[in-house]
Order: sequence, then structure tokens, then C-alpha cells
Amino acid sequence: MQDNWATEHLQVIRTLMERSAVYRRALAPLMTFAGVLGTAAAAFGWKRQIDSPRTFVLFWGIVSLIALGGALILVRRQALRAGEPLWSPPTRRVSQALVPCLVLGAVAGIFVWFQGGSELLPAIWVALYGCALHAAGFFMPRGMRLFGWCFVAAGAGVLVLMALQKWDFSPHCVMGLFFGLLHLAYGIYLYFTEQHRTAA
Repeated sequence: MQDNWATEHLQVIRTLMERSAVYRRALAPLMTFAGVLGTAAAAFGWKRQIDSPRTFVLFWGIVSLIALGGALILVRRQALRAGEPLWSPPTRRVSQALVPCLVLGAVAGIFVWFQGGSELLPAIWVALYGCALHAAGFFMPRGMRLFGWCFVAAGAGVLVLMALQKWDFSPHCVMGLFFGLLHLAYGIYLYFTEQHRTAA
């Protein structure tokens, strides 16, 4: 009897520790916001022909800052609604996992700003973003690491196609396809799965 009681309590403690270690904010609003913003920005950049290396880097740098700011506002609203601190241990872990690859992406943008050659930059950004998501996925619900692998594979695939001279689309198409439409599709998927998980 005592053994069963102790086992049950250990299981409860283990479950509570796992829940406190995993980032549990709703990801659907974040992904949908990023998807809508990325799609709209890609369409705007393509239509306005923002193609020179400096204007391309500046344009997408501003878009990424808007995306980051919007994500922080959405996360803050969720934290306030739940009565929890914004900078919780899971949030801190996720942020620390994201930062290295995102910083490297920013450095790649600075390099293109000074040296030119913006054709490769979107594929590099896609792959690095995938690496960032995969790293953060160890502190998030299942599925985020797979989503990160989709970006890594997509970035690598575009680079290979460019090396074989079989990819001649606008860099804005790469940005819109992956940072826009792929985020949007994942956000819609999460709306249904997160609601189902909450209902269960």
C-alpha cells in the first residue's frame, strides 16, 4: 500500500516538474501572426521590387523586428491572462535556445549589407531559423522540432537548387513561402490541435 502511494506521488511530482520545464504558451496565435506578416511583407517586397542587397536586408530586418515585437506582445497578453510572469524559466530556456542562430542570421544580413549577394541570404535565413526552432523545440511541446527540421530541409533544398541553377525565383518568394505560408499553415494546424488538447 505504501509503495503504491509513494509511486503515485513520485509520478505526480515528475509530471509537475515536466510541466514547469516545458514552454506552454499557445503557439497558434504566434505562428498565425508571423505567417500573415511574412506573406504580406513578401507580396509587398516583390511588388515594389525591393531587390538591391541593402534595401532587401533593411526591409526584412524591419519585418523581423515587427514580428518579434508582435510575438512579445502576444506572449505578454497570455502571461497576464494566466496570472504568470512573462519571463518564466521555460520562456528563458526557449529564448536562450533561439538566440545563437538568430544572431548568426543577423550577422549574415550584415555581411550581405556590406558585400552584396542577397540571392543566397533567404535560404540561409530559412535554414538558420530552422536550427533555432529545433533547438527551442527541446523546451516546447512535440512538433516544434519537426517544424524546425522542415525549415532546415527547405533552406538546404533551395541552396542545392540554386547551385544546380534550377531555382530562379525572387528572394521574396523564398521569404513568403517559408516565413509566410508555412507559418500560416502551422498556425492553422495548431489552432485545432491546441484546442483539442485543452478540451482533453
